[in-house]
Parts: sequence; structure tokens; C-alpha cells
Amino acid sequence: MLKRVSAIATENAIFSRFVSVLEAADQREHNLLRVLTYHRVDEPSARPNLYPGLISATPALFEQQMQYLASNYHVLSMAELLEAHSRNRVLPPRSVLITFDDACCDFAEHAWPILKRYNLPVTVFVPTAFPDQPERVFWWDQLYHAVHLTPRRDTLATPLGPQPLQTAKQRGNTFRLLKDYVKTLPHEEAMAWVEQICEELDAGKVEHNVLGWDALRTLAREGVTLGAHTQTHPLVNRVSPKQAHAEALGSLRDLERQIGQVLPIFAYPSGGFNDEVVQILKRAGFQMAFTTESGINDMASADPLRMLRLNIGRRTTLPVFRARLLPWSHSLGRLRNRLRVAQAAH
Repeated sequence: MLKRVSAIATENAIFSRFVSVLEAADQREHNLLRVLTYHRVDEPSARPNLYPGLISATPALFEQQMQYLASNYHVLSMAELLEAHSRNRVLPPRSVLITFDDACCDFAEHAWPILKRYNLPVTVFVPTAFPDQPERVFWWDQLYHAVHLTPRRDTLATPLGPQPLQTAKQRGNTFRLLKDYVKTLPHEEAMAWVEQICEELDAGKVEHNVLGWDALRTLAREGVTLGAHTQTHPLVNRVSPKQAHAEALGSLRDLERQIGQVLPIFAYPSGGFNDEVVQILKRAGFQMAFTTESGINDMASADPLRMLRLNIGRRTTLPVFRARLLPWSHSLGRLRNRLRVAQAAH
């Protein structure tokens, strides 16, 4: 065990030195924008009935990441980005935008105090039907809670075939399979199916986890930018065009009513979008929208309604975090994926 820990530490030290060499070559590239996506900053044990896969970092790791950004990158506010884009200004080297999706309670508890400490601007995208509505919980939290905490230890009948619930590992596999399946369905059908499964599994209520409007207004007064993230958090490519328009614009209007003047920005829930949805946002007056597609934006050619982001997850250690901010990292990742596809084909 000690040998394994020592080997990991050595590998991390070597990787960190390698990243340092590459960072030295990344000092002069202008007009590249890294947009970071976070969801929850919390300890995995703090809310055990909520889906832990959306914990982006522990508070300690998040502070390491923010300290590094404050010392080494140019962190923009959303207003600065929109102004630069509208005036066709070139962004300075090492530009970064920090975003959070879903306005979870732990943002105010853990993330915002750290961001304030380092004087870093941030944008939080809010699903506006959730604040102050304790009966509303995210479907993935409902599903996770139901599958993992169900008293049943038999087999669950699903459209994908029978799924075992006997062991913790089996329940984890079942949850991941069902979560991916939900995203393939039209939204209304998906939500009805999740409700049915949760009733069958009889695991009880799950915790509400979205900030209320008073807390959001306080954050806005303190400098947090709030953006539209639909009202009820559907994948907007899984609802009708009329519903997509109503969800996007309704979210913006809710924010205006509750907060005051807000920027015409949007984040696609779960990254779901298509060409039709992009045109809907454009006609509705949104100036910038953020996907979950991975990459770094070259602002000379980027589509402002299809902005790429870098999702930060629990395995994003500080050396990995530093590497993902570098322009070569995304290109290397795409090359690696192409090689895997080619190898699989043979």
C-alpha cells in the first residue's frame, strides 16, 4: 500500500513538472477563452442522498483551483466577456470564465466565500422554477435516491430489461444505466417514467437543493452574475420548440422579476441543444449560450450561442486542472478519442 501511494505521488510530481513546462509556452496566445463548469462544491458525505457524481470538487480542492487561477490566469466576469465580444475586442492571454450550473445550496455555503476571498467573478445559471419550491427536486437526485436507498433487494423491471438491486455495486450500475436512458426520452415521458420508478422503489423523499430567491438576491448584490437555465430544467432538445422558447425566455423573465436587470445569457440544461434551439435563443435575444461540449473557445471564430466549456469533476486534481486549461489539452484529448475509435474498428 505504501509503495502504491509513493508511486502515485511520484507520478503526480512528474506530471506536474511536465505541465509546468507546457504552461511556460502558453503565455502569449490571445483571444482563447476557457469556460469552467462547476455544479456542486461539497464534501461527498455532506448530502449522501444526492447524486455525488455532480460534486465538482471538495471545498479544499476548489480553493486550490481558485488560488491557482487568481495567481496565473485572467478571470473575466460575464459582463466583461459580453462587452469584449460585442466590440470585437481581443481577449488577453489566459482568459477564463467561471460558471456554476443549477444554483445548488452549497454554492453559497462553500464556493462563494472562496471566490470572494480571491476576488474572482462568477456566473451561476439558475433553473428558476426551483427556488423556494421544496417539492421540486432534480430528477437525477430523485433517481439516485430511489435506486440507492430503496429497501428492495430484488430485481427492478425496466424498459432496458431487469436490473439487479441486491448489492451497492449493482445499484450503482443500475442507476447509471437508467440515468442515461432518461436522457433519450422526450421530457414529459422521461419525468413520468422517473416518477413511476421512484414510486416503485419506495425510498422516500429526497432533499431539495436549490438556493431560494432571498439567497440569490443577496448573491447578486454581492457581485454574482445570475443567468437563465430554463425554468424546470428540461433538455431543451427534448421538448417542443414552443416549450423550449417558453422555458428559456421564462427563465430570463423570472430572473428579471426577482433580481432586476440581468444579462441575456443561457446555459443549456445537461448540454441538450440542436440547431433549432439555437435559432430560438437567437430570436429571443440571447447574446451568449453555453453548452457542455468540451473545449476551449477561439473567440475569433466561436459561435456565441454554442460556447464550449470544461467540466470540472471530482477527479480533477490540481495538476489535471492546470493541464486542462492549456490549449493543447483538448486537441490531445480529441486525438486520443479518434485513436480509440480507430482501434475499436480494427
